[in-house]
Amino acid sequence: MTCVLIVKTGDAFPEVVDQFGDFETLFKQQLSTALPAHMTLQVWDAQRQLTAPALDSLTGIVITGSHSMVSDAEPWSEALKPWLQEALASDIPMLGVCYGHQLMAAAFGGVSDYHPAGRESGTHTVRLTQAGQQDPLFCQLPERFVAHLSHAQTVMQPPHGSTVLAHNSHDAHQALRYGPRQWSVQFHPEFTAPVMRAYIERQGAALRDQGEDPLTLSANVTDAPEATSLLRRFLAFV
Repeated sequence: MTCVLIVKTGDAFPEVVDQFGDFETLFKQQLSTALPAHMTLQVWDAQRQLTAPALDSLTGIVITGSHSMVSDAEPWSEALKPWLQEALASDIPMLGVCYGHQLMAAAFGGVSDYHPAGRESGTHTVRLTQAGQQDPLFCQLPERFVAHLSHAQTVMQPPHGSTVLAHNSHDAHQALRYGPRQWSVQFHPEFTAPVMRAYIERQGAALRDQGEDPLTLSANVTDAPEATSLLRRFLAFV
């Protein structure tokens, strides 16, 4: 058996956990639909279990989102950086999501911090770059697709040598590739429409403070099957 590790970097809101499951559960639900019989999914809680799994025991790594902020440089988060650098050097397939996206970029020499335009939340259109249209993981997606987003921080500066695969009007770095089988995305392929609506409801006050209407954002939430398909497609590279 081979192991794909889900690195849990935080907890979802309690009401989301109660209704839909925590971050790792959302990933398991999507990944398990395409998991080959010889693969297993395991979870490592990086905030609470300080000893990182041995990389030679892993055939793939998926890094979840978090309500923490990469720029806060919490000790548990900083400790992940050399581990991720070693994983990249060993060409272990990786897919980082939201916090995982920002952490991978920071670990590999980029800069992640608060987005100057504020929070992005809801279901929004993402566009592939020319490189994204030719990328082995992204090339089967349409040039424009919708994705669920919930983030206040972003990749401000991608690492040297990385490739921008997707962007939108809010964020120039919606998806990055760092190596032959190492990617990260700002959007949430593990989210379903009900989960996205629950996040908008929780963030209502913050969204109104920056001039957005949570009711309109919630009404515009749709399914995002193309974005979600990236999780299943990632397994082909493991």
